[in-house]
Amino acid sequence: METAGESAAPSLEFSAGLAVSAQPAVLPRPRLEVEPRDSEPICLGLDLGFRDYEESLRIQDRIVARRKSGFLPDCLLSVDYPPIITLGRGGKREHLLAGPKELRKRGVRVYPAGRGGDITFHGPGQLVVYPVLDLKAWHRDIHRYLRTLERCLVEMLSDFGIPSETLPGATGVWVEGRKIGAIGVRTSSWVTSHGLALNVNTDLRYFDLIVPCGLVGRGVTSMAAQLGRSLELSEVRSCLIYHFARVFGRSFRVVDREEALIESWPVESDFPRRQ
Repeated sequence: METAGESAAPSLEFSAGLAVSAQPAVLPRPRLEVEPRDSEPICLGLDLGFRDYEESLRIQDRIVARRKSGFLPDCLLSVDYPPIITLGRGGKREHLLAGPKELRKRGVRVYPAGRGGDITFHGPGQLVVYPVLDLKAWHRDIHRYLRTLERCLVEMLSDFGIPSETLPGATGVWVEGRKIGAIGVRTSSWVTSHGLALNVNTDLRYFDLIVPCGLVGRGVTSMAAQLGRSLELSEVRSCLIYHFARVFGRSFRVVDREEALIESWPVESDFPRRQ
C-alpha cells in the first residue's frame, strides 16, 4: 500500500484544527535523546547532515527495506538539502512557475519524488525529517498519522512562542494563513517514508518559483520570519524530536553513522517487546 500526502483529508477524530496561543519561548526539556523506557518501542535517530536529494533517498530506501523485514526498529532521519524543488505523485507541472533558465540562475534542481502531495521546496535553513515507522505497531491509520505529525509541529512551534494551526482539508501547519510546515508521506506495507519540512531559517524567496503544495493564494512563512531572528537548527530539531518521541510513545536513541543503522543493528530479539 502506498498512499497519503498533502491532499489527504483529516480523519473525524482529528478533524478540528489544532491551534495554540502565543507563550514565552521556554523549551520543555528540548534534548536530542529521550530517556529510554522499557515499556516503549525504540526509535533510532540519524542526522544525515548535508546530502544530495538522491543520496538521501537511497539511504532512506535501504532503511525502509530493513524496517519492513524486521531488521530495524522505527527510525527518524533528518537531512539538510541544497536548493531543490520536488514534485509529489500528485504534483502538477503548472505549479512550477520558473523555467529552466531561471532555475539554473537560482541554482535550483527539480526532482520527481515518490511521496504523496504536490510540489514543494527544500533547501538551506529548512528542517527536513523522515520518520520510518511501522504503522502496524501503531494504529494502522494514515490520516491519524498525518494529523499526529501536524500535532508534533504545532506543539513544537508553541515552545518557541509561535501560535500555529491546522486547516481542514489542507495537510500541514499554518501561521496566520501562511504555511510554515509541509507534510508529504509515503507508506508501503504500512511502513512510512518521506515526512515533513519545517521552514526555520529558509529563504522564502525560493517559494516564488512554485505554487507551494499546489495551493493557490496561500503564502509561506518561517520561524525566523515570525520571530525576527534566526535560530539554531539543532535546537529546533531537538525540540521536535522531544515532541515526536512523546506523542508517538517512542524511546529515542541516536545513531552516529548510517552504516551502523543500516547494517549493524542487533538481532530482532533485542527489540523491545512491543516492537
